[in-house]
Amino acid sequence: METYRKINQLSQKYAMYTADNLSRLVRIKSLSMQEKKVQAELMKQMTKAGFDEVRMDGLGNVMGRIGKGNRILAFDGHMDTVDTGNPANWTTDPFSGEICTRHVNGRGTVDQKGGVASFVTAGRILKELGFDRDLTLYFIGSVMEEDCDGLCWKYIVEEEGVKPDFVVSTEPTNLNIYRGHRGRMEIHVSFAGVSSHGSAPERGKNAIYMASRAALEIEKLNERLPSDDFLGKGSVTISEIISGSPSLCAVADYARLHLDRRLTWGETKESAIKEIEEVVKDLGGKAETLYYEGESFTGLKYGMEKYYPTWKIPADHILVQSGVKAYHQLFGKEPLVDKWTFSTNCVTINGIYGIPCIGFGPGNEVMAHAPDEKVLISDLVTASAFYSQLAMII
Repeated sequence: METYRKINQLSQKYAMYTADNLSRLVRIKSLSMQEKKVQAELMKQMTKAGFDEVRMDGLGNVMGRIGKGNRILAFDGHMDTVDTGNPANWTTDPFSGEICTRHVNGRGTVDQKGGVASFVTAGRILKELGFDRDLTLYFIGSVMEEDCDGLCWKYIVEEEGVKPDFVVSTEPTNLNIYRGHRGRMEIHVSFAGVSSHGSAPERGKNAIYMASRAALEIEKLNERLPSDDFLGKGSVTISEIISGSPSLCAVADYARLHLDRRLTWGETKESAIKEIEEVVKDLGGKAETLYYEGESFTGLKYGMEKYYPTWKIPADHILVQSGVKAYHQLFGKEPLVDKWTFSTNCVTINGIYGIPCIGFGPGNEVMAHAPDEKVLISDLVTASAFYSQLAMII
């Protein structure tokens, strides 16, 4: 029997095994920097699945290995989730991990513990099939992605010295193959005014007015940002404004805008900052890129600039084409090759280090960060099969 037929059979056979593993992961709340317990559960699942090696690095990433070949294929899935938001918006317990007839319910089922549960099953399938290719497979349950995209992979590449030849992100893609997405960066624009008594505002210089004028110009900037045929248009929006003054009876002498800047192909950190500087130079504003530093549950402090580069790989790249071939062999049809709307760890994997990367994951990305998050069990089965077959043919 052809290998892909065996893989399809085994992924179906292990459907409830995958769903149960996912349920166990979902029941453990795991916000960024609070992933310790869920990482312990993941290590347990990898060990039971028969992985050759299971370990945790200094930042808290769990790294399961199968094989010891010269080339490296890695599967990435982050284990942290966002919080639940207003509990009234949920009709089920966000951390129940409830398994229904067709779905697994709960926070993280789509974004993105479902991909992780699927690759644990893929590892079990490959071990059962006696995987012996000249290939090392890493299955990585990464940390802190929701706080800082790609920080985990900065650590893996620079501190662990692991630089794969190919990476598959298991973020949700609605079972499509994704080959890129826009980059992003976070920018502060600060304004220094002059305080005066609120009864005589003409004596001062109000920083809020300065920031407000700048905000209107930034709105206009958004309309004229460039576009890419594949990735779409760049964008900028103001997500926060704060101000300060000696009292509520005084003119504000400080204001700051927080900008969420999405970068399309060809845009860079330097070009984005220059555009903002041009907008605010006559309004007294100062623009700067932010820096992130967080403390992992392991106690390690680690950081990077909050600039997450745009990335895409060609449709004819060997990794994309291998994904298309694996999908066609398994399911007898052509997959949709597309892109993400949101940002992933690939900003570092490909955007910084140039490692070829594609996305394939269970669940629809519209469920990411949404109440009543849930994933189809059939999606988990499909993803498990795809990861296994790709490892066989890449």
